[in-house]
Amino acid sequence: MPSIGNEKLEELRRKIGEKENLLVAFSGGVDSGFLLKVAHAVLGKERVLAVTVDSDLFPRRELADLKEFLKQTDITHKIVRFSWQRSDDFVRNPYNRCYYCKRACAKLLKDIAAQDGITTIAEGVTRSDTDEYRPGIVASREEGVWHPLVEVGITKHEVRHLAKEIGLPFWAKPSSPCLATRIEYGERITEERLKMIEAAEDFLKDRGLKQLRVRLHRSGIARIEVDKKELDAFCEATLLEHVCRKLKALGFTYVTLDLEGYRSGSMDDAHPPVNLARSDNL
Repeated sequence: MPSIGNEKLEELRRKIGEKENLLVAFSGGVDSGFLLKVAHAVLGKERVLAVTVDSDLFPRRELADLKEFLKQTDITHKIVRFSWQRSDDFVRNPYNRCYYCKRACAKLLKDIAAQDGITTIAEGVTRSDTDEYRPGIVASREEGVWHPLVEVGITKHEVRHLAKEIGLPFWAKPSSPCLATRIEYGERITEERLKMIEAAEDFLKDRGLKQLRVRLHRSGIARIEVDKKELDAFCEATLLEHVCRKLKALGFTYVTLDLEGYRSGSMDDAHPPVNLARSDNL
């Protein structure tokens, strides 16, 4: 008897197989990586194009890992630059910031698809994502982007299980959304702030920490979140001193540790969700 996850995988393969061709928005994460690997297996090299939207919002480590993975495949891939600075609606960093970013990215992907004669654009949005505050999902759907994992009902937990099953090498990789998600709403998004955050997170990752975020709050406060299993590392006085000195050198005014540990979307805690984000409106 096949598991529910495997039944969903077969349904996903069937739906992808119905497409003439497919552009997959590939961020290097598990969700989009799983979708890309399945699409490539079903449609083949000639009918699948992976596109990565690159900018200062995208950590360099993620881009390097993505390129290394693609070297081991024959997947056709393009990297396209995204000029997020042109959208003041995004730069102002309102609560629905992701809506403006996703809409602009979707238009960029549509241009590439049109140039390459591709009829369908797909993203690795999961069923779990539709239960969270994700205004970007609304924008991409408005632009006609297909979300096959949602259509089949595959959750984030199931993606990791299935990704491991089909041999995706980074099936256990921690999530890493764009760097703008680390900046407190209402604080303008700038290249300087993005680089500060990226350098701070790289510094912590170089010390063996894995699941983490460095959140930037008003007055230059760095709020560090790490997995609860890794909080013990900060009991070491030497590490605390090194982290504090490094982050202040990067431009942070104060350096703090969030005792609740890492949690996705913690910047939303102070803002009740609006109707735009509810899954019943997607």
